[in-house]
Amino acid sequence: MDTENPSAHPRAKSRNDGNNHHPRRAGAAARPGGVVHDNSRHTTRFTVIGNHLAQHSELSLLAIGLAVHIQSLPGGACVSIRTLAARFPEGTARIAAALRELEAHGYLRRSRERTGGGRIVTRTVSCNQPGRARGGPGTVAASSPAAGPPGAVRHPRPERRRPGARSLPPVPRPAYTSPALLADAAEVLAGLRRQDPRLLLSAADAAHLAPGVAAWLERELTPAEVGRALAADLPEEPLHRPAALLAHRLTAQLPPLPPFRAPAPPEAVRHPLQNCDSCDHAFRGPSPGTCPPCTPDRPGP
Repeated sequence: MDTENPSAHPRAKSRNDGNNHHPRRAGAAARPGGVVHDNSRHTTRFTVIGNHLAQHSELSLLAIGLAVHIQSLPGGACVSIRTLAARFPEGTARIAAALRELEAHGYLRRSRERTGGGRIVTRTVSCNQPGRARGGPGTVAASSPAAGPPGAVRHPRPERRRPGARSLPPVPRPAYTSPALLADAAEVLAGLRRQDPRLLLSAADAAHLAPGVAAWLERELTPAEVGRALAADLPEEPLHRPAALLAHRLTAQLPPLPPFRAPAPPEAVRHPLQNCDSCDHAFRGPSPGTCPPCTPDRPGP
């Protein structure tokens, strides 16, 4: 019987068809040289990290790695700057800057607390997803240097960063910081608005930029020269973030350190002329008396 049954369903296509490829594999083959993931499933000793942290567009690589390390620690672990600097090759200055980045973006919250015995400790809260409620399931608390007792009085520091605000780029740091040097740097920043009204800075922006200006001043530049370098050749369009522009200039145009100059040798002391009490000849000496020929045991001038 050759009659075809019109009610029969057509045969399904074979899964071994040559066009049946996974789209990701096809894309990987189309881009040779890209990263290829060789993944295996973790069952123990692992930490879940969100891509919002691993692929953050504003955090530095050091800050991202430090956040991953802190999130992998158990609750109550010490995460002080000295402890982290002893664990990693970066120094205390870079560790402190990375912690400030994480705090500005909501991945860390640090507050000063007074324990029941009157001791003040720093409470550090690591948040694996910024924006969640404090103390919720998305946070892991760790104190530095030691966690306070359950009855400790907490004084959380208020959030100073506005939602959606971007942090300023880092600026150079002077080798030796002094109050006088920072005061001169603050005067330079305050005077920029006289050269261009668009360079009016807030107090927080000036405090962030002052160490960068101090790094220029310690390179033997005068405050007037630093001010001209920062305010010269500004773009004609409106400046939406003048502090970010100044931070970039402070870093990109940082002049080199002055060459080392050996201290000048002290000038030879020329004593005034004196008249010898014995021979009446003139000689140089710090005080009146006898000349060296008349005083054998006296050294010459």
